[in-house]
Amino acid sequence: MQEAAEKKSELKKSCINCGAEMLYAPGTTELQCEYCGYSQQIPPNESGFQELELNTYLDSLGHHSHSQAILMLQCKNCGANQHIEEHYKSLHCVYCNSPLIIEDAQKEEWILPGAVLPFQIDQKSAHRIFQKWVKGLWWAPNKLKKASLDPQNTKGLYSPYWTFDAQLYANYVGQRGDYYYVSVPYTTTVNGKTVTRMRQERRTRWTPASGSISGFVDDTLIKASTQRSGVIPRKVARWDLSKLVPFDSSYLSGFVTEKYTIPLKDGHLDAEKEAERIADRWARRDIGGDTQRIHSIDMRLTEQTFKHILLPVYISAYRYKGKRYNFFVNGQSGVLSGQRPYSFWKIFLFVLMIIAILSVIVFFTNQG
Repeated sequence: MQEAAEKKSELKKSCINCGAEMLYAPGTTELQCEYCGYSQQIPPNESGFQELELNTYLDSLGHHSHSQAILMLQCKNCGANQHIEEHYKSLHCVYCNSPLIIEDAQKEEWILPGAVLPFQIDQKSAHRIFQKWVKGLWWAPNKLKKASLDPQNTKGLYSPYWTFDAQLYANYVGQRGDYYYVSVPYTTTVNGKTVTRMRQERRTRWTPASGSISGFVDDTLIKASTQRSGVIPRKVARWDLSKLVPFDSSYLSGFVTEKYTIPLKDGHLDAEKEAERIADRWARRDIGGDTQRIHSIDMRLTEQTFKHILLPVYISAYRYKGKRYNFFVNGQSGVLSGQRPYSFWKIFLFVLMIIAILSVIVFFTNQG
């Protein structure tokens, strides 16, 4: 089992023609050599996703049956744990651009990914999206526009997530609210006279409700890493998980891979909170009516499984006047989001220009 895991997670693939490292070509199922152009098909995995039984791993009994050691570098600035492949000559953290020291690399155990969402857009496309966005920014510092010209500032990252599946059962007690309307008199003034009119007011009729709900909770997505800064925005962190493929390390070749820093146990606690929100929605739907009150829900989860999955994002890190800014591009959809700095001098000069124009207008108006 351990030998199979090592073979499955072996990251470097060499070109059979020239010996250079083969890199995954986004949007395809191929590895390509950037030196001689040779391409190699990534064989499909017929075994499907590997869902792991949750309780076994929470008890640490199954941890070593599906885990493997991988060489990791931890950023001392933001805390991100990342595997940097050989073709990255400049070792810098993908989140904060701080230098990484190769001598600090350590082997760490990780639960092997069960699935990966391959990049669908390449680095050049992601960088063009970033450049277009920068060019459209008003009052952006010139240094930012210069930084956007260097594609090396945009790096592809596979970010780790947990997904949890479970059968959900729950009993609930609450109330069903049905709207009805009554006519209520009110007074108003018309042409100096006080008159009485009628208006409709909404009321709610409450009736007791209780029942049972059940269903399958599929792929609850929980972020599996955290940094002191550089968090992927919600706008970008939306992927079509139906496009997940069984894990093959070939898809990682040419990209940075981040290791989870949120333990499985903590991720499961977040998943349980999400399951409670799902149970609340299901109970309200079961109660029906126009509105609902939930007094209590007794929830139970069974047949719980999980996957460690890797999701694609491009990150550009930029520092301006001592403050770091991150720009993110979803590696599947191309959606962009990020913080931006403002140039004080550009805004100052613009205000001066407006004042000068207004002064000229006032001067000629007074002359006339």
